[in-house]
Amino acid sequence: MSNNTIQILIAMVIYMAAVIGIGIVYAKRANKNSEEYFLGGRSLGPWVTAMSAEASDMSGWLLMGLPGVAYWCGLADAAWTAIGLAVGTYLNWLLVSKRLRRYSIRANNSITLPEFFSNRFREKNKVIMFLAAAFILIFFTVYAASCFVTCGKLFSTLFGMPYVTMMLVGAVFVLLYTLLGGFLAESASDFMQAIVMIVALAVIVIISTVKAGGIGEVLENAKEIPGFLEFFGLATPVTNADGQQLVEAGKPVFGAAAPYGGLTICSMMAWGLGYFGMPQVLLRFMAIRKESELKRSRRIAMVWVVVSLAVAVFIGIVGRQLFPVEHLTKGGAENIFITLATSSLPAILAGFVMAGILAATISSSDSYLLIAASAFAKNVFQGICKKNATEKQVMWVSRITLLVLALIGILIALDEDSVIFQIVSFAWAGFGATFGPLMLFSLFWKRTTRAGAIAGMLSGAGMVFLWKLVISKLGGVFAIYELLPAFVFSCICIVVVSLLTKKPSKEIEEDFEAARTGAVDVP
Repeated sequence: MSNNTIQILIAMVIYMAAVIGIGIVYAKRANKNSEEYFLGGRSLGPWVTAMSAEASDMSGWLLMGLPGVAYWCGLADAAWTAIGLAVGTYLNWLLVSKRLRRYSIRANNSITLPEFFSNRFREKNKVIMFLAAAFILIFFTVYAASCFVTCGKLFSTLFGMPYVTMMLVGAVFVLLYTLLGGFLAESASDFMQAIVMIVALAVIVIISTVKAGGIGEVLENAKEIPGFLEFFGLATPVTNADGQQLVEAGKPVFGAAAPYGGLTICSMMAWGLGYFGMPQVLLRFMAIRKESELKRSRRIAMVWVVVSLAVAVFIGIVGRQLFPVEHLTKGGAENIFITLATSSLPAILAGFVMAGILAATISSSDSYLLIAASAFAKNVFQGICKKNATEKQVMWVSRITLLVLALIGILIALDEDSVIFQIVSFAWAGFGATFGPLMLFSLFWKRTTRAGAIAGMLSGAGMVFLWKLVISKLGGVFAIYELLPAFVFSCICIVVVSLLTKKPSKEIEEDFEAARTGAVDVP
């Protein structure tokens, strides 16, 4: 192992030690009871709420997946996705956060998303709770796999070790940390990791831009590639049968720019719809200590999101100039951030920047695993199977579930050629279409019925799989991102089934009005 590699390793070990320290600090409080472990006792301040929500949401794809898309095919895909995410973030904080904070308390002090939906409709046989928990288990396992892929790519690139070995090391670390501290530790570390992520992005984009000769030089180079710097065109790398981009005279080969029409823009912008169904973000709304602090949290979150997304996209653009033939596959392009960091900074500083990727990965994967485990332990085990389960039993089931989900995620992540962006996009669509429409209708349409809620979840999730695996293969207009048609279909099903079934009870309507007007006991 070279001296530079050792320095990078030392910096990352220091960072990981700090993360573990946070887990130890919060471990005692987290293990008092399930509410503390899963929701932190509704005690988050505005800064931690905002920063932890966005850090857990963005994950490793912000530093690897999004720059990789920009590096591979230019501005359009990455930029329109970023714009959609920024708009979705704002609308979610503006429309959902305050109402959900109130309603989750009114709905029998719900501490998980499945519990909220179940209590919202005052169901007795817990069908909604079971379905919501099941879908969380499915999609968060896929999400966790994407984080493990990020760990594997990061460590194998840095240390020259086999991908699978490094992926397993990262997965074990994430699992141990999540077992230790629970929601409070996760949120506190996510706050720190959000800072690390944005600092890492800023440092790399500034140094790389200077190294490339300034913004003008970067843009001029990008313009030489057909469609690379266009909002309404797409660069098309010319590849061989193995998906590797061709190189001629030391330069990557691109074909003519592909058209980028309104339908494709809608497809990328549809990423923003996913926010309405993201459990890791919605839980932060429920966990903030005061409803009045949500406005400040929204402002903090928006600044972080806009800056981070813009810088991540530009890193891919500048990376194509500095290292035009370094990454010749779509999956390999996701390593451009690592390449820029290790080539531009002293080894010890590069190590701390690399900790930014690790930060993004940990902040997301611990959220995913913890929420999935809580969905099973709290909502399936205690809510349905063993209603008299003790707090200790719930905690043990949660930890066993964490282990099982991590193992399944590891199996999914064994493929070294996995593309982080594609894995995340599928899980994102799953959550967005399964829970997004239901969340909006639950909060804002009093006529929504229990049957409509069930229909909305099943139709949204089912359409994501159907569109992704079958319909999208038809190409053309059907190649649109599966989240958009699945979201619309779920909305239609909720409305139609709700209107065809008996209106909600008086008690449910009273809950709705109390949450709408703020006439609930909100701290």
